[in-house]
Amino acid sequence: MAQQHHDLTDSAAGPAAPPVTGEALAGYLRGQATEFLRALRLHRETGGGPSGSGGGTADAVDAARALRRSARRISASLHTFRPLLDPGWSEEIRPELAWLSGTLALEHACESRLDRLLLALHRLSGATTVPTQTGSNTGTSAGTAVSATAATAAATTATTTTTTQRTAPRPTPDRGNLTVGAAKAGALLDRQLTLARTRAHSTALQALGSSRFHAVADKVAVLASEVPLAPHAATTDPRPLAAAAEERLTDAVAALPLVTAGHPYNAEALIHGLSPDPAPHPQDAPWHQVRLLLRLHRYALEVLHGDDAPLGVRLLSAGQALDRHRDASEAAAAAAHAARTPRIAPATAYALGVLHADQRHEVEAARYAFQRSWQKQTIGTGTS
Repeated sequence: MAQQHHDLTDSAAGPAAPPVTGEALAGYLRGQATEFLRALRLHRETGGGPSGSGGGTADAVDAARALRRSARRISASLHTFRPLLDPGWSEEIRPELAWLSGTLALEHACESRLDRLLLALHRLSGATTVPTQTGSNTGTSAGTAVSATAATAAATTATTTTTTQRTAPRPTPDRGNLTVGAAKAGALLDRQLTLARTRAHSTALQALGSSRFHAVADKVAVLASEVPLAPHAATTDPRPLAAAAEERLTDAVAALPLVTAGHPYNAEALIHGLSPDPAPHPQDAPWHQVRLLLRLHRYALEVLHGDDAPLGVRLLSAGQALDRHRDASEAAAAAAHAARTPRIAPATAYALGVLHADQRHEVEAARYAFQRSWQKQTIGTGTS
């Protein structure tokens, strides 16, 4: 740990580098505030909704994404470096930025979740056509969700198609049952997640037109020109605060069951999957927390180093694995929620159960990938 902190606070800057002070944080916040205002102007010019079913243009989708991106970075920086900022102002705007970012992310999350689940149903059932729904953007986020580990784990219930040209295998009794139920399961998921996406779209539109949002935008507009630093910030080194963010991440990772994650299959992860309790999966919360702490660590490096932040391929790989973990976990929860729908046909419930198990296997594959990436990151940091 001491070696990691030494690398972060000293070696990265180098002996000839100018001293780092709170002005680095001020410059970063001004830049992110400017990006926020630029995205807001683009959103107003396009006149579209944040994304998806509301009919927004591609520019409106990009604008909403940029708003989320800058709001996350400002809020995270205010959290990590709060001793360098005016405490009253910081504590007032930080939760508002978190509210805005979370609200704008809901619609995209519903859309991506539906894409992921429909593609998984197609893969598991061996259907000859990919299921689609109006207004969705099937492609990158869902397409990258299929891992070799999860496909192997699901092989007892479905045969993975590796190319679009391969002929579908002859249905077995289980295969036929899954194929019959997959269409109804897909329709049920489409109805539920499209409804959730529509509600999220309306919520986002209401948020962007609310007085609460305008108050946030006004504060960010002031931030673009004047950052309320604490009196001592001009002579304070922010690198120890960034190192503390790294230490919180390292401690959280150390508390994870990485020995279990070192195996590509964790049978305990399925125990509570279809229980009547709709609460989140008990194993997932610590991993979600690590994902948030990793993001805080990344943004702290951006404050110190700007566009040249030394993230490294392994650190990025760990973050991508945790993103896949979050996506698969939420998709599994959506499948379990659909399986609890009253009076659904047995074939539909069966397909949803297979889908849920497949996504939980994807969760385990993501944990395994994170464990391998993090081990390489730790070794690389300790030997650098």
